[in-house]
Amino acid sequence: MALFVKDPEVDKLAERLVALRKVSKTEVIRQALLHELEREGAIPTLVDQGVAFCRALRAKAGAAGKSADKPFIDSLYGND
Repeated sequence: MALFVKDPEVDKLAERLVALRKVSKTEVIRQALLHELEREGAIPTLVDQGVAFCRALRAKAGAAGKSADKPFIDSLYGND
């Protein structure tokens, strides 16, 4: 399958990499695409970020964290 680059600036960027790396334009594009896919894969998903946040929050609370039992909730409203 062919890949046609219609943007002259993109073509110039590819040619610059070809000159620097001394490989074919196809190889330059392959390397660039693989690099971007690896970079995207390294970014944690929103779920992973949420889980990490919850774990960090739980670690900060540690033993000082209070359980949300009735006496604790009553204390929040001044109903001791």
